[in-house]
Amino acid sequence: MSLADRELENLLTDLESDRAERKTSAADRSSIRKAICAFANDLPGHEEPGAIFVGANDNGTCAGLAVTEELLRTLAQMRTSGDILPPPSLVVEKRILNGCELAVVMVQPSASPPVRYRGRVWVRAGPSTQQATPEEERRLAERRRGRDLPFDSRPAEEAELEELDLDFIRREYLAPAVAPDILEQNQRTLDRQLTSLRLFRDGVSTFGAIVAFGKDPLRWIPGAYVQFLRIDGATLTDPVQDEKSLSGPLRELLTQLEQLLQVNIQVAGQPASSARDLPQPDYPTAALRQLVRNALMHRDYEGTNTPVRVYWFSDRIEISNPGGLFGQVTRENFGQGATDYRNPLIAETMRNLGYVQRFGMGVPLAREALRKNGNPDCEFHFESGSVLVVVRPALSPVEGPAQ
Repeated sequence: MSLADRELENLLTDLESDRAERKTSAADRSSIRKAICAFANDLPGHEEPGAIFVGANDNGTCAGLAVTEELLRTLAQMRTSGDILPPPSLVVEKRILNGCELAVVMVQPSASPPVRYRGRVWVRAGPSTQQATPEEERRLAERRRGRDLPFDSRPAEEAELEELDLDFIRREYLAPAVAPDILEQNQRTLDRQLTSLRLFRDGVSTFGAIVAFGKDPLRWIPGAYVQFLRIDGATLTDPVQDEKSLSGPLRELLTQLEQLLQVNIQVAGQPASSARDLPQPDYPTAALRQLVRNALMHRDYEGTNTPVRVYWFSDRIEISNPGGLFGQVTRENFGQGATDYRNPLIAETMRNLGYVQRFGMGVPLAREALRKNGNPDCEFHFESGSVLVVVRPALSPVEGPAQ
């Protein structure tokens, strides 16, 4: 997706281009994020990357900005901050163009528009960034046909709007997904609002909407559940102490799963002798929470009916999800902030519902919680069609249990 110097130089000096934005510095980060959002929406339909030149004056001349590693890192992290949904695809590079040192943000058009920055849709109108009109939002929502979209953004045939928990969507989801002032003045019908949010398409609910808000997700996606086993031993042939299949819309599924994890952690702990002498948990809830959320977000919902599995052995926990590494994520950069999304709509709904604070941080947060609790680092095993994470119990006492 990286553009050649000659094309970037042409964009830098073309003051009328709607594919270029110039900033003297990164001080106005909100403005840069709006431009990222606008280029990702690609309202003009260029199907080519837009470029943000940080360190350039409005006329394309050099502003004399020193391009540091910290600046490049700050710009790159705008992709995963959670303010822009679904997360855009972008590359940040240091370039020397026309003798000027610049930080260049190259933004790929989104396969699943409209893209929002803090609940608002931004588009390019000539060389400027503007908030989209309702008609422009509609055009963006209808741009891609179902087969060109990620699975979670495709329409689920015959899944009418009533298949979703509309009361919950109105009460809990619209407010965090759409800016308050826009929501207040919005005169569109609910189905048009949900179309703009990619929850409704071609007259039916999308698969991502069914996973997040469906009354009966298993009716439409047979693998959308979690299989939990508590095993009295270290192998699958040992006696099973507890077995559960957890299903339902994401919020209910995650609530059930967290309660089940906490109950089993408490079972493993030893009674405290006093209020100050708290037992150390064998596993920190915070780590397991991040790992199961990660599995539900990144699993393959399309090509398999296999559930996410949580197997709790006497000496370890195994969490496996169908669907191998996706897109730009590799064995080498996994867990180091690299992000790509098989299910961008599901990732967006989890962010808006408060289950994700910042994209790409689930695994690092889990590792930090394990370290603080005295557990070994988690182990990841990658196959072509699955990812397995193994978590082992705490090695030594620490000052109280991790939360």
